[in-house]
Parts: sequence; C-alpha cells; structure tokens
Amino acid sequence: MGSAVERTDEHVREYLIYRGFTGTLKNLDHEIKTDKEKGFRVDKIIDQLQHFIQIFDLCGLKDYWLYLDRRLFCRLEDVYRSTVNKLRTSLYRYYVINTIQKGNVEKTHEFFQKQAQELQGQAEWRDWFILPFIHAPEQNPAFSPYFSRQWSDTFLVSLHNFLSVLFQCMPQPVLLSFDAEVQKTTSLAEENEQFRQMVFALQTECRDQRDVDEVNHHKLPVYVQNMDRLGDTELDLVSSQRAISTSTTPSRNFFSTFLPQGRRTPGKTPQVTAGSSPNQLAVGRKDPPINQTAKSKEAVQPKEVKPVSSQPLTSEPSSSHSQQSTNQQTNQQSHPRHRRVQDHEKERKELFSKPPSQILEKKGEAGEMEPPVETSSEAPDSSLNSRSGRGGAEGGGLSVEQPFIKLSQEEYGEHHSSIMHCRVDCSGRRVASLDVDGVIKVWSFNPIMQTKATIMSKSSLLSLEWATKPDRLLLLGSGVGTVRLYDTDAKKNLYEMNIDETHPRILSLACSPSGSSFVCSAAALSQTGSTESSPRLPVPVSGQLLLWDTKTVKQQLQFSLEPEPVAINCTAFNHNGNLLVTGAADGVIRLFDMQRYESVMSWRAHDGEVYSVEFSYDENTVFSIGEDGKFIQWNIHRCGVKQSEQALPQDATGPFVLSGYSGYRQVQVPRGRLFAFDSEGQHILTCSSSGGLIYRLTNGEPALENVLSLGGHKAPVVTVDWCSAVDCGTCLTASMDGKIKLSTLLAQKS
Repeated sequence: MGSAVERTDEHVREYLIYRGFTGTLKNLDHEIKTDKEKGFRVDKIIDQLQHFIQIFDLCGLKDYWLYLDRRLFCRLEDVYRSTVNKLRTSLYRYYVINTIQKGNVEKTHEFFQKQAQELQGQAEWRDWFILPFIHAPEQNPAFSPYFSRQWSDTFLVSLHNFLSVLFQCMPQPVLLSFDAEVQKTTSLAEENEQFRQMVFALQTECRDQRDVDEVNHHKLPVYVQNMDRLGDTELDLVSSQRAISTSTTPSRNFFSTFLPQGRRTPGKTPQVTAGSSPNQLAVGRKDPPINQTAKSKEAVQPKEVKPVSSQPLTSEPSSSHSQQSTNQQTNQQSHPRHRRVQDHEKERKELFSKPPSQILEKKGEAGEMEPPVETSSEAPDSSLNSRSGRGGAEGGGLSVEQPFIKLSQEEYGEHHSSIMHCRVDCSGRRVASLDVDGVIKVWSFNPIMQTKATIMSKSSLLSLEWATKPDRLLLLGSGVGTVRLYDTDAKKNLYEMNIDETHPRILSLACSPSGSSFVCSAAALSQTGSTESSPRLPVPVSGQLLLWDTKTVKQQLQFSLEPEPVAINCTAFNHNGNLLVTGAADGVIRLFDMQRYESVMSWRAHDGEVYSVEFSYDENTVFSIGEDGKFIQWNIHRCGVKQSEQALPQDATGPFVLSGYSGYRQVQVPRGRLFAFDSEGQHILTCSSSGGLIYRLTNGEPALENVLSLGGHKAPVVTVDWCSAVDCGTCLTASMDGKIKLSTLLAQKS
C-alpha cells in the first residue's frame, strides 16, 4: 500500500502542476513532509518510533502513539484492542530498557514519574517500578529477557507485521486502486501478447503444412505422375517381357519393376511387415514421399493382369497377331526402359541375397539417402537427451535415463557488449543482467520475454545482487566507491551509499536472507592501472569486507581479514544468514560467523585467486572454483580438508578469451557466478565455450559426471545462474557476445 500511495502522490502532484494549482501544490508538499502516517510506509513509522526512543523523547513518543491510536487503531474491532494494548506496553518497556542500556538514569526516573498515575493500576507494570533501583537489572531473572536482542527484534517485527496487515485491510479510496488497475492491465497485455504469439505460431504451422501438401501433390517425380496414367499396352508389354506366372510370383511384386534405376537408392535394408504395400517391398527411394507411393499403388492395383505361362525372360510370348505388332512397336520405342527394368531386377536380387551386416555397411556409405518408408518420424530435439537410455534398453543394454530434458531455449539479445553478471531474483520472476559498458537490463521471461527496466550508469559498474526482502530492490556496486539501491518497480534510485574512497572497486555484493543487511567487498585500484578485462596481478591488492544495514543505510562494521587486508572476489550466505563464506585474491577461503561477526576458519584453497564459491545443499561443505582451474569441495567442519577435487577446462574457469579476425583478441576475467546448483543440489551448471554444461555430483572419482550440454552460444559463456521451480528449472547462460540463453529443463524423477 505504501508504494501505491507514493505513486498516487506523484500523479496528484503532476496533475496540480498541469492545472497550474501552485498554491495547492505547496500545501500538498507541506502536508506530505509533516505526514505522521508516513504515506502508510510501515518501515518509516517504525523508524519514527525508534527515533523518539533513541533521543529519549517520551512526550513525542506518547503523542505519536496516541495519533496512531486515534487515526488507525480506533477503527479496529474490539477483539483487537488487547493486541494494541500489548504493543503499547511493549513499546514503553522498550523505551525504559533503552534508557537503562544507555546509562541515562534520569530519563528512567522521569518515565516512572510521568507514567505512575497511568501505570499503577495495571498488573503488568506492578513489578517494574523497582527497576530503577536494582543494581545490574540485566542480570535479574525477571528483567533479563527484555535486555536481549531477541526480544527487541521480536517486538519490532510484531509491530511491523501488525501495521502491515492493518494497512492492507483498511478501506482504500478509488484513486489508490489506480496502481492495481495498471498492474492488471499490464498482466492482461502480457497474456494477450502470449496468445498472439500462439496464434501466430499456429498460423505459421498451418501455412507450412499447406505448402508441404502442395509440394507433395503438384511436384511429384515424372515417373510417379505417369504411373496412374499407364496404358494397357505398356502393362501388357512389361508382363510379357517378364513372363512371370501369378502362381509362382505374388501379384504385389509386379509393380516393383516400374521403378527406374535412376530413382532407386541402393544400400537400404528393405523391411517387410504384415500389411505392407506392394511398393514397400522395393528398395527405399529418395524422391517419392510415403503418401505418393500409396497413391500410386491405389492407382495401379485396380488394373487386371491376366496370368501368362512361365517362360524364360528372353523368350517371345505367344499372342495374337495384333498383340505382336503392338509389342514390337512399343519395344522399339522403350528399349532403354526395358534395359533399366532388367538391371533393376538383377541388382534387387543381389541385394536380397546379401546378409544384413553387408547391407548396413552400404547404408552407412550412402550419406545423402532418406530413411526407408517404414522408419518412424524423427523425435523432437527435446527428447534426444533421453533417447540413448531407451535405445540401450531396447538393444538389451542397461537403461540409463538422463536426469533432465531440454524443453526449450530462448535468447535475450538486448545487450551489445560482453556480460559480467546475470542473476535471477528470489521469486524467479525477474532477471538482472550487467554488461561491461555499464548497462543493466531488468527483464522477465514468464509468460513472455520482456524488458522491464534499463539502467544506464555514468560510472563503471562491477557487481550486482538482488535484495531478498523486498525482492524488487537491486544492489549495484560501482568502480568509484558507491553502492546504489535501485527500485525496479518504481524505476528509480532509492539510496546511494559511499563506501570508501581508498577502496573504490566494489567487487562483490551479497544480501543476507533476512533482508536486514548486506555484505560489500571493496578493493583498491590496481597498481598498474590495468583494465577490468585484463588478467589480475599476481600480487593481490588491498581490500575491505564491510557489513551495511539496509534499513538505516549505514555501515555496521568492518570484518577483520587475516593475515592482511585483501580483495574479496566472491561472497555467499547460507540459507539463514548465520554463515558467510568468501573467496579472496590471495587464494584463501574464509568462513565468518554472522552472529559474532568474526572469522571462524580460513584456509589456502587455490593456487591463485578464488573466482567463485558457494555452500552445498546440506551446507556441510563449500564448493569453489579458482584461478588454477580446479573445482574443489571443502569440509567446513574440518578446516582445509578436501572431499573431492576435479580439474576443469579453461573455458569453465577463465580468464575467458574471444578471438576474431585480424588478430582481434578480447580477454575477460571472471566477475559473475561460475557455477550454480539445481534445486536438490545434485547437479551443477558451469560455463563452457559454446554453452552451459550440467554435471552430476558424485561421491567418488571423478567428482563430476557430464550429463547434458545446453549449447546455443557462439562465444564463451562467462557467468551462469539456475532458477528451479517444481520439476521445471530455468538455466541462464551469458556469453561475451552479449547474448543470454534461457534454457527450460524438465527434471526426470527416478
């Protein structure tokens, strides 16, 4: 509701400017600045209450709560009155505890003096009047829970949730529904576009099918077109030349002699099945399609063929004088045809007399031939991944079913330079991609691929990360020492944080799953002034690892990096944000306890820099890829102990090289994620020179087993991401030519 109110205020302000109501506009701006409801923004209301508590303004705190009570809480039903009273009691206790923790005893006595008349009759405050006179109250069993961080966080979250639900349930004016209508209209437009694409695809398919039918009906080979117009004279001629008796030769073999030698494809193994047509017994042909062969058979079969006596092929048939004259004239005209028929019959007999192995050898030599008539139509590309398993089962081998089927692959081509980062948000609805020119695209792929926002930056951008709560926010790290918080829905910058001028390169960002903070890795400039696309120096540069609060937009602390401050290349939280793992330019992996904000272990992981690091699915191990080209699994319960190790090719670990004409050569150091896990943590997606590669994690040697190549790229893939939802997963692979491939996979459950 808060965002809708904010956007509505902007629309009203724009309307007043358009109408020239400057006086009303000034009053509106003044009212908005002094608005106690903070535009129904719950976070701002909580911040205002905390502000009064931090400055020990008891009167301001009471007045603000009374305003909320008159404006909001009084409209609630009586059943919620007890909840409001409990929240007010907790708010006052939060104030008293803060005065004691800050050592301001005067404010503690002031609270009980001013509130004595109101609180004396309440049972929940009866024991609290002794609090100012207790030495070390934080150790007293009755009051110690209120001094814990857990109690204060629980209270603030409860108050936040209560206000959020209250604002959602409040009756809203018609003007505020404008935002919902816009979203509904946008959704309908996307759905209409999807249906339009489906209609266009169906129309194209019908048009292609109609064209194929026209080709099949009107562009037949000459000898097939003439087969349904053969005269009795030609039929009698062929029957007399072959002199085959119907008692010894089945009638279905008769029409195979009409196939000329030039139209025949040798080396195909004929397959005779029950119910086969006469023409199916002939050797597989290249030109005539199946349906035309069937039509030819139907056109020729109705003709009556009289049985003749069995005589050698060279003997003349005994017939009437008229038939002899006719046959002689026709024989003179079709002597080449007669010779081709004889050659065809001879080669056909040789073909059938050979064993199947020789036939298969000849079939492999003829590379341009079509499959025989009985061969089933080819399966779509999406089923090729699992065909080997089924084929092995049919052939008597072991059935090995592939874990994934590639259903489709789409391309996003809005970037015009090499990609550095490509990440899906927590909900799986949006993708943010960053290229080396500093252009960021925020786009969706469901139901259709559509660009939502384009962010242009004057300064170079080096890192990108989605916020977890809310997931519409995007963290952008620059090369000039700033981090921006960008709202992808409102399409504007919310905050810009200045990190450190001495360490201006923001190499990595990681947002805590709780959404309350994020980790920022800042590094100093390179001594030689090398560009971001050139290989890093062998000597690591200085760096810092900082923790920032997303609510107050202030730095909380700086982590200690032992043995010396070094640039952190990659960071990752575990599922609840209690652990943080980092990979540094000195090849060391460090594990931090985020409850105590200190390093619990560190070890030398790679010869060279650590490029990418992630927790495993069960969070008992950590996976890393380094400059030495190794993919290693580490046990976090035993410092520096490897569980598995495997060398990867350079196109999976970098630096990535793109070569072109005239000696052109572009080199890019890894910046984004080099590997990603599926939803169950059993498979990983890595980079390659032509697309993503999916491996299965094994417990033995080798540590990785290649199961599927996604392909589709013409340039090296430099970063990947994997978004999983139910059985279908979406793999993102981004390359140096600015292309991003979105592959949809279907997981096959065993």
